[in-house]
Amino acid sequence: MNLAQLPKLMKAALAKNYGDIDEMISVEEAVSVPDLHDEFSPTEKIHPLIASAIKKDRQTHMIIKTLAVALAPGDCRVLSGKTRTFQGPPSLPYIPGGDCCGIVVDPGSSTYFQKGDVVAARFTVAPRDAMAEYGRVSSTVCEKVDTSKVTPEAAAALASASPAVAISHYVRPNERILILGAGGGVGSHFCQLARMKGASYVCGASREPQRLLEPPLSCDDAIDYTQENLYESKKYQQEPFDTIVDFACGGWPQLMANHRANLPPIVKPASQGGRYITITVDTPSFEGRSIIQLMGIFLFRPMARYIGSRLFSRRSLPTFTQANGLPDNRDIMVQTLNLANEGKLKAVVDGPYSMTTEGVRKAFRTLESRHAKGKVVVKVSDL
Repeated sequence: MNLAQLPKLMKAALAKNYGDIDEMISVEEAVSVPDLHDEFSPTEKIHPLIASAIKKDRQTHMIIKTLAVALAPGDCRVLSGKTRTFQGPPSLPYIPGGDCCGIVVDPGSSTYFQKGDVVAARFTVAPRDAMAEYGRVSSTVCEKVDTSKVTPEAAAALASASPAVAISHYVRPNERILILGAGGGVGSHFCQLARMKGASYVCGASREPQRLLEPPLSCDDAIDYTQENLYESKKYQQEPFDTIVDFACGGWPQLMANHRANLPPIVKPASQGGRYITITVDTPSFEGRSIIQLMGIFLFRPMARYIGSRLFSRRSLPTFTQANGLPDNRDIMVQTLNLANEGKLKAVVDGPYSMTTEGVRKAFRTLESRHAKGKVVVKVSDL
């Protein structure tokens, strides 16, 4: 397929503005197909640093025929408008979704990808432009997909869950791990990787604990956090974990509250090798309307906890580590897809949902509920 064969219009999910899912999102049939040569002309207010990053990122863009899109927490955050200056679209309406799988129809300046390659991609600056028949992706964070081993829906889910692979490098052999948010999009993949990396005991927290005990997650134990306060578990106060990995938000404040209440901890202190690792902030929904606000959330507070847990509370609390972001290259994508190709990592898909107004809205509502069973995926078209 060449550019001359591309239609001028396509079906796409559109968010017409910030706000409620059902009010703002619809699937439309006559949306302009993206063009790598169109000008960057934002009509919304975005921070100059973000505008500069978008311009640089556009130089690496390719056009794909989209097969499937996986949603990430950032998709709901963008729609809320709470971080619009830094994550908001340059113009409204916008096409949501950034983690995806598709067929390259225009490789742009890439020399690694060719027309016809099936690729998995994750978003870079912000999650958007993918949930349409044709989408824009950055070639720097794509990798080729072997569709004889991985379906497009699975590839999209794996692209979106690739942070699990990055965090798995923290796992130490023979350690006991508690995973918060174990049944979600990233957690359900990390459960598999923790065992592969040599953890001797893996426990997950979820509303549906039975699912965590079954393949492919195969945890040793699972706690229904709606029925039991895991921070007051007698079993784990007596046999504390070496590491807590938090994909659910709020674990550290709870550890601090229990420490202040003089309750026995469920994780070892730093002096005994105990660790708390997270890729989240304290709450799933936060406002970021200025650089100072975001620096407080992603830099100052984590830095204070990082230093304090290593210098002042080593005998009572684990070390704190917040692992923010992924490298701006395809290394993690390569590792993730290689593990899937080898059968070591199974994609856990919630869906796929249909590429209809109701289907896309339902997918967003599932993501917003924070009770997804794996990665929420929308199927856009057939391979």
